This record gives sequence, C-alpha cells and structure tokens, in this order.
Amino acid sequence: MKKGHWTLLALLLLSSLSPGASEATRLKDIASFRGTATNPLIGYGLVVGLNGTGDKDKTQFTVSTLANLLDNIGIHVDPVQVKVKNVAAVMVTSKLPPFSRVGARIDVQVSSIGDAKSLEGGTLLMTPLKGPDGRTYAVVQGPISTGGFSAGGQGGSTVQKNHPTVGTISGGATVEQEIPIQYDDLSHVDLVLKTPDFTTANKVAAGINAVLNGQYARAVDAASIKLQIPEGYGDRMVEMFSRLENMEVQPDMVAKVIINERTGTIVMGEHVRISPVAIAHGSLTVQVTKRANVSQPLPFSEGRTVVTSESEVDVKEEQASLALIGGGVTLGQVVQGINAIGATPRDLINILQAIKAAGALQAELEVI
Repeated sequence: MKKGHWTLLALLLLSSLSPGASEATRLKDIASFRGTATNPLIGYGLVVGLNGTGDKDKTQFTVSTLANLLDNIGIHVDPVQVKVKNVAAVMVTSKLPPFSRVGARIDVQVSSIGDAKSLEGGTLLMTPLKGPDGRTYAVVQGPISTGGFSAGGQGGSTVQKNHPTVGTISGGATVEQEIPIQYDDLSHVDLVLKTPDFTTANKVAAGINAVLNGQYARAVDAASIKLQIPEGYGDRMVEMFSRLENMEVQPDMVAKVIINERTGTIVMGEHVRISPVAIAHGSLTVQVTKRANVSQPLPFSEGRTVVTSESEVDVKEEQASLALIGGGVTLGQVVQGINAIGATPRDLINILQAIKAAGALQAELEVI
C-alpha cells in the first residue's frame, strides 16, 4: 500500500471513529433472546455421479458405505469388487434456524472427507442431519453446486477455479423435526449479548426499563440480562420482543488494536490511548553494484581484450526523525503522529508492537 493510500485510509478511520461519530445500534444486532439461536446439524453421506473424480478404491470407508447402501436396498455385492471412482464420501453440515417448522427448507454445505478431486456434477444421496443430541432434525438430498472446477492434462498441469471439493445445496434439506420454543406462561426470559461487556449489559438493562416504563430488567453478568415479563404481556410476547429488539443501544467496547501482518492491515478502536513516548524512525540502505570494464588492445598489436570487473558499494542512511507523542492522546492523534514521521503500514505494525512492549500502549494488541 502506498503512503498516500495509507494516509487516506487513516483519514477515513479518523472520520468514522472520532469521538461522537459512532452511532447507537439496534438491540437485535448485539443480543438475542435465549432459545432463539441457530442449532448446528451434521450428517455423513455419499455423492454419486462424479466423472471419475471420486474417492480412490483404497478409501475404505467409502467402499464400505457404498456396499452397505446397496445391501440395504437388496443388492448384495462383494466390497472387494466395489469401485468408487464416481463416488465420494462427504460430511454434510447445516444450521437449523430458530422457529423452523416441519417442511421448511434450509441450505446445506457438502465437504469431501476422502481423496476425491472434485464434487462437480455430483448428486448427494438421502442423508439425515442430526443435532448435538443425536436426533434427526432434517433430511437432505439433491444435486451439488460447487461453483468451481478442476481439470488436468497428461503432463501433470492442472487448472482449478475456486474449491471443487466443497459444494452447496440451496434449500436441499427438509426440516423433519422442530425444536420446541415455548414463551407462553413464562415469568421471565434471558437476553444474551453476542459480545460480553459489563457496561453494555448495564446499558441494555437500563434501556429496557425505560422502554417498558418499570424496573423489569437487570444485568446478571457481562453477557446476560434477566427480563421479568410485565403484566399484560403474557399473551403478547411477540409484541414486546419487537419493541425491545428495535431499541437502540450504544454498545461499549474495550480498547483494542488488531494487526494482520500478512496483509498489513491495522484496525484501532476509538478508546486507544498512548502514554508519553518518543519514537525514532529511520532506515539504512546498502546497495552493492557490479560493473564490467573492457580493455581493448591497440590496432596491429599482439595484445588481447581483457574484461575486468569493478564493484561499488553505496551506503545511504536516511535521516532519522524523533517524534514525541504526549500522554492520553486519542486514536486520531496516534495515527497523525505516526504518519508525520513517514511510517508505512509495515513500519506502523513494528512501531505499535514496540510501543506495547514499552508499556506505553494502553490497549490490547492482537495479532491475527
């Protein structure tokens, strides 16, 4: 990233994260009522109809599964004679949304677990999807969409687009069993924050009490708010939930700096502070060049052409600048101060790590 682009990115971050610029968010975006979360589902199945890109014959679990499947439908075969180059064993995963009813359709993801080269053009055979309790909640079957391909020649060269060993079946699973969620005759419900924080939990409880005009909610811990059902809402729970989930709350967050060293990306929260610290930034460049000199003999002489090499070493040291950053500065002042000494994103990562090591960065530094 060029310095000009980095400066523009810093200015955009400053305009969006400066004090007073952040806005409140809806309660439904930062929390959920207990019992309304999605539930993971998993299953094991076979994909058939592949064009020779399936598992190899040495993949024993694929051979055994196919032999058992044929035996269950009345076709008895010797597993030794089973060929599976057009078949692939897969794991099927999905999420069962809350309030899903019998007959509803949900999306699934299909992933190869053998040594199949591609699932392109395959069809997943009927596969039950089970929850953590071991019960079957959905059944899936249908053609797979991979969104990619893989092709190779005899010389060993291959061409691949996207990831052909993972595919999806849009709306391929049918819900066979519901997860019961009963809100009738409840005396209280629990609200769970997606990002636990004591200050945010306290703000949410205060906001709910203001909306319901009474002391009905209290923060139990950093992640949970217990809500007592007010009188008159016993049979109007949906109405109350609708009012509360659209309530706006100003969530709080910890001071944190996120660094991605692979891409040079740096994200800093607005509460980042730095104690008084001085930063020097400079670099030393050593350049070695090699030049060939050719010596030609005089005409009609008995001399011969001689080639000699000459090396030249050039050392350049940029003038290091010393920047002083005062105590208690904000995010904007931090970025502006470091940009003032001409730091690139890669330099900024090293500078922030050094400031943290010196104990001057009053924020959590996380490298991803």
